[in-house]
Amino acid sequence: MNELEKAAGLSEAAAPAPEVAESVNECVANSEVEANNDAETTEVEKDEIRRIHSLSKEELCAELKAILESGNMEAHREVTAMKQAFFNLKTRETNDQLQTFVEEGNDPADFSAEPDMVENEFKQLYADFKDRRAAYLEAEEARRAENLEKKKEIITRMEEIAGDIDNVNTKYPAFQQLQADFKEIKDVPASAETDIWKQFQGVVEHFYDNLKINKELRDFDFKRNLDAKRELIEEAKALVTVTDPVASFRALQGLHDQWRALGPVAKEIREEIWNEFKEASTVINKRHQDYFEQRKAQELANEEAKNKLCEEIESISYDGLKTFSEWNATTDRIIDLQKQWKSYGFASRKANTALYARFRKACDDFFTAKTDFFNRAKEELNDNLAKKTALCEKAEALKESADIKKATDEVVKLQAEWKAIGSVPRKLSDALWQRFTTACNYFFDERKRQNKERHAVENENLEKKRAIIAKLAELPKDGDRAEVMPQIKALQAEWQEVGFVPFKLKDKVFAEYREICDALYDAYNKREARQRMSNFRERVSEIKGDGTKVGRERDRLMRICDSRRNELKTIENNMGFFSIKSSAGNSMLRDMENKVKRIKEDIKELEQKIALLDKDE
Repeated sequence: MNELEKAAGLSEAAAPAPEVAESVNECVANSEVEANNDAETTEVEKDEIRRIHSLSKEELCAELKAILESGNMEAHREVTAMKQAFFNLKTRETNDQLQTFVEEGNDPADFSAEPDMVENEFKQLYADFKDRRAAYLEAEEARRAENLEKKKEIITRMEEIAGDIDNVNTKYPAFQQLQADFKEIKDVPASAETDIWKQFQGVVEHFYDNLKINKELRDFDFKRNLDAKRELIEEAKALVTVTDPVASFRALQGLHDQWRALGPVAKEIREEIWNEFKEASTVINKRHQDYFEQRKAQELANEEAKNKLCEEIESISYDGLKTFSEWNATTDRIIDLQKQWKSYGFASRKANTALYARFRKACDDFFTAKTDFFNRAKEELNDNLAKKTALCEKAEALKESADIKKATDEVVKLQAEWKAIGSVPRKLSDALWQRFTTACNYFFDERKRQNKERHAVENENLEKKRAIIAKLAELPKDGDRAEVMPQIKALQAEWQEVGFVPFKLKDKVFAEYREICDALYDAYNKREARQRMSNFRERVSEIKGDGTKVGRERDRLMRICDSRRNELKTIENNMGFFSIKSSAGNSMLRDMENKVKRIKEDIKELEQKIALLDKDE
């Protein structure tokens, strides 16, 4: 890559666009301020916001649409970050359009931004989210208010039981059920949560103070509550090991909610156990407070550091930059200053926006001057434009190819050529890249679609074959052969009709199929052989003593046995010339091996019958 290509590439990659709409730029700059104002934002959430700001407009639309489809109305922070990121990108895009418009000799006052369908879609999605979240918050508030009324009704009934001293013993189960009902009801308005809990705790303590039931039952309840509260105390103490103060503070709030939900402990240790829990809570609360005080100090340090970066970038003089290498070296310096800026955290709230605008303006001024310098390189840029346009035409022409794989390989080569070509005029860059990627993606999408269809069919065939194996496994091995064998044959025929399965599972599923088939055939063949042998013994008993009949029967069996031996020899000889070159060849070989096995079993049975005849002689 020559000096001109290197410099032009850096210009396209690093140059922020100049300001064109101050109100939109202010929205973009406020992304840092609004994130700074959220005191409860954890590091994980900050990482998510940074990730969102790295997405394209289309990706932001897709993520917002996914949130709406999932119905997650709690994702308001992410949606706000998406809005800020989207209009940040939109501002840069509008700035580029304006700069191109002016460079072409037009009056800035006549500038009108190009229609943006993605922007319209994003605005509609954002409006839908706001409407649905408003409805969601209204419904949540109504639900909490309804829960509050339910809890008040339960407390009223509990007060009636606690006040009836004469019958308090008999109403212990009812009172316990009311406690469970109270705890089962969760959220109430935050403003009423403490008061309603105090009312509940007060009536429970009043009830237990007046309760005259069996002391062991009461002590057991107190002990159970004490054990539970001690566990909460240990959990609160363990929060000291959590490195994130915000996360530990949130976890502590959850422990306090659980504490309020628990019943009382023995009166003499109530204050002691509460003080122990409160002391553990104080440590976490102090860490939480210290964290934000330290963050405030860090923000002041960040403000000072960012001021220095602004001064340094403003001190750069463009008059001495005469060559590509000088502009590139200064560009590297600007990019390094931008990286340093990103490495610093937020400044104080009142200074953060002004500092960002100041730094952004200094960067914009530099890259505007650099763009002016590189405008003289339009001849090379236009040459690159012609080369890349030719690549687009080649990629589009490949759509007529019937061989998708071969065409895809050609597209990959075209992509490599594209990367080797330098930059093109910025006003045509996005459209040309979109044209090229659209042509290329056609082949990748088509190949992916074909693979997906094939995999779907193979997975469907796999499920069918597994279902056949399951049906074979359900067949009895000791049933009526005349009934079971047709079922086996039918399932085997069904197996042969099913197509291919995923290659990596082919051997495994066939081995399962052969194993169950062999087991069924072995079971029925052995039982049939035993039956034939039993029938033969009866026949031998009938002809015993008649040498002529015995001799004829023995000769008949010998002829059959010799015939089976010759057949066995022929098959084994043929197998010696058999070569396996395909899955079909493997299947034929297995069939021949099974046939050899059956012939050997027949010969063995015939030899047993002949031996039985010889014995009886």
